[in-house]
Amino acid sequence: MNATELRSLSENELEQKGRELRDELFNARIRRSTEQLENTSLLGQLKKDIARVETLLTEKRTAVSASAPESGA
Repeated sequence: MNATELRSLSENELEQKGRELRDELFNARIRRSTEQLENTSLLGQLKKDIARVETLLTEKRTAVSASAPESGA
């Protein structure tokens, strides 16, 4: 999964994707501890995907807050 695919998703979809990736990472860690995980590089890949999702969520949230008019005195 790359950032260009993720950029097309909405904020809610990104949050859902993040939850799915965390669940998948948890399951992969369990499989690794029971020596059933064949592709150990999957753990690093999932961590990076989670980081990408979190980065894009932060970007979207700051873009929304930056574009909102500030009510100052």
